[in-house]
Amino acid sequence: MENAIAWIFIFPLFGAVIVSLLGMSQKKICYPISVFSMIGSFVAGCVTIKQAIESPNHEVSYLLGGWTLDQYPRGVGIEFRGDLLGALICLVVLGVGLVVSFYSKIPVQEETPGKEPLFYSLFLLQITGLAGICLTGDAFNLYVLIEVAALTGYGLIAMGSNRAAAATFNYLILGTIGASLYLLGVGYLYIKTGTLNMIGINEVIVSNGLMDSASMQVAFILIGLGILIKMAFFPFHAWLPNSYCNAPTTTSSLLAPLVTKVMIYVMIRMVLTVFGVEFSFESTLWADVMPWLVVVAIVSAAVMALAQREVKRMLAYLIVAEVGYMVGGVWIYNYYGLIGSIFHIISDACMTLCLFLGTGIILRKCKTTHFDGLRGLFSKMPITMAGFFIGGFSIIGLPPTCGFFSKWYLITGGMVSHRWEYLIVLMFSTMVMVVLFFRLIERIHLAVSESGQNLGHGHGDLGLTEEQTKFEEGPLSMVIPLVAAAAVVLLIGIYNQDVVNQIEVFLEPFNLPKGTVD
Repeated sequence: MENAIAWIFIFPLFGAVIVSLLGMSQKKICYPISVFSMIGSFVAGCVTIKQAIESPNHEVSYLLGGWTLDQYPRGVGIEFRGDLLGALICLVVLGVGLVVSFYSKIPVQEETPGKEPLFYSLFLLQITGLAGICLTGDAFNLYVLIEVAALTGYGLIAMGSNRAAAATFNYLILGTIGASLYLLGVGYLYIKTGTLNMIGINEVIVSNGLMDSASMQVAFILIGLGILIKMAFFPFHAWLPNSYCNAPTTTSSLLAPLVTKVMIYVMIRMVLTVFGVEFSFESTLWADVMPWLVVVAIVSAAVMALAQREVKRMLAYLIVAEVGYMVGGVWIYNYYGLIGSIFHIISDACMTLCLFLGTGIILRKCKTTHFDGLRGLFSKMPITMAGFFIGGFSIIGLPPTCGFFSKWYLITGGMVSHRWEYLIVLMFSTMVMVVLFFRLIERIHLAVSESGQNLGHGHGDLGLTEEQTKFEEGPLSMVIPLVAAAAVVLLIGIYNQDVVNQIEVFLEPFNLPKGTVD
């Protein structure tokens, strides 16, 4: 598959067209076509990252419309470019999409009956947009793909509960503001550099000495603010909790692991590839200001998560806190922080997937995700709860889960840069997560109510009937994807060095400061 990078988009794009055209009369074909499209796209993603690893310059380039880099300068034509970072994050997107597509059969039938063609066509277009964001080499094309992902996301969320329409409207307003700011910034870049190609922009900035240009500073601020809104960085997070909590189960299982993480990837791409390390960290005030904003963001999100009594909403605020982790890893400005931030994008996508898949099964069985409505689940759904808590233990950072190793690099980066405030809030939020998940274990296993009252007859006695504690796992089509996601969380942790090696190869040309731990 010489043009595997193109097939990444062809499979879901044409899958969406087929589902929308044929699915109205034959709804049963929507699910298998979607799964087949995701399998094809995932295989193409695996081939693409293999090609990037084996390539002498560690990247794969594909230009639409027959343009070639040999005949025309970079910036002529629309380029899809898969370097190690883009191909790696794209593979995460496709992997999550594949798992969720298998998982989706029953939730989509039960929660959006009669809307299967619309749902699956939006689902596949969402994957197309997110994968395109990871692989595009054009700053304007990035805007288009961000909006493709956003518009399909609005539609997917709006199919949820009665409150989903208001949540979608809120998301739409903030998302439009973020996209507009980004587009204005790209306009400034084009005016000053005359190109929209990401590498071409950086080459012009360096060769023409635009480091001190006021226009470039404005472009950087506009693009940065737009991306922060899109990634739900506190205090721009207001759209996220209601959107994910009121969305259909399949929608939240897809969007929660991917949307914020892909936008953090966009921030890293802009900082390293477009503006460059010297401009981003040494010619602007962001490197001084952002770590302190990260401190506020992590503490605020952790406290809000601590106040929740409903699992899905608690997880939504934990996502906001995790965004702070990754943004902080970038702006403490050193080698280990960037490794930790990129690794945490991968880790957080996998462990968030675990948590939302598990929550979907719990919601289907219990009809609630409130803490006090989950009694007896350890005996009733042991496999589901095991998968759910593997994701939870990864968020806490327990070895050998992947969350432990990504947090280790973030902590190392904070120590190297002497950003003790960042280290303190990392420890604080980790303790909050410990409290949250062990509170869940207490509610589920020890049957302790919100008021602290023991609801059973003794220690660990749930006070439930035999029928209420009868073994009753969710459907295999939902449980197997959860088990697969939990296995990936453990495998990435066990083989963490293989992932870090590829990240290091990508970061090597940027000559980031390494420092030492005093």
